[in-house]
Amino acid sequence: MRTRPLGTGGPQVAPLALGCAGMSDHTAPADEADAIATIHTALAAGVTLLDTADFYGMGHNEDLIRRALRTDDREKALLSVKFGALRGPDGAFVGIEGRPAHVKNALAYSLRRLGTDHVDIYRPARLAPDIPIEDTIGAISELVQAGYVRHIGLSEAGPETIRRAHAVHPICDVQIEYSLFSRDPETNGILDTCRELEIGVTAYGVLAHGLLTGTYRQPAGGDPRAHWLPRFHPDNLATNLAVADRLRPLAEAHGISVAQLATAWVISRSRERGTIVAVLGTRRPHRVKEALAAADITLTDTDLRAIDEAVPADAVAGTRYAAPLMALLDSERGPKPSVNRAP
Repeated sequence: MRTRPLGTGGPQVAPLALGCAGMSDHTAPADEADAIATIHTALAAGVTLLDTADFYGMGHNEDLIRRALRTDDREKALLSVKFGALRGPDGAFVGIEGRPAHVKNALAYSLRRLGTDHVDIYRPARLAPDIPIEDTIGAISELVQAGYVRHIGLSEAGPETIRRAHAVHPICDVQIEYSLFSRDPETNGILDTCRELEIGVTAYGVLAHGLLTGTYRQPAGGDPRAHWLPRFHPDNLATNLAVADRLRPLAEAHGISVAQLATAWVISRSRERGTIVAVLGTRRPHRVKEALAAADITLTDTDLRAIDEAVPADAVAGTRYAAPLMALLDSERGPKPSVNRAP
């Protein structure tokens, strides 16, 4: 599989990465044997970037990855780890932490759970509202100098934050939700900033949390995701499924699934936007194989225009997260107003 650098000086990566959250933290428990087999399938195919977080399953996901990465597999894998989201004993999220002492403490525990002496990319999951991003990135930079971290990333950061962080230490990539159903990074300056600074993008939610699989249908008893993902709310779901169905004839014309078309679309954005890697969130080996086929699909300009006409950016009903979660996203706050100072 052809690789490309993830940001200036970043690691070589495939056009796909494996998101491991659903193996530990999802709407239903994952089968551990399937999850480990999924990781092995990805690595064997050249999908080396594994995305995790210390709060996925409150440490369970890192433990799982350690069990999956046999001694010889650790050198094949690139571990991308998020930190900073705080959880209570009941699993509820209770805050965001970005103090330098927490950064170093969190990494120490992650290294122990992962069974490794370093992580390849370390990133704050969200911007801590009371800690300057310079302090957080500065602490990670010290960990880079000490050899515990190879590269620094960001997650859900807006353009101003990206620039401030990059001024402290080169940023490898920005992780952001980006799909046919979430196109704001094209207009809010995030993709433009990343391209200007030669920072890679790791796009998660490429299948809109399941809406773009082409197989999802409204469950009779409702979907628990509706509580935190408004696009799954009954008021919005029928509209969104109808929009996703518009992709079906386009996918069938290529002999592929809607999910493969949606994945291929994200990967295709690298032509105009710089390096964009599609993060595949799955816990089943056959889904990895399906996504690998999507990575080989070349969409023509005619294909891309047809997709844009079928799914305009404003066709989706509902925000991507519920209001309390949206408030935590620096990427959704928009540009800061300029301040006029007297000379």
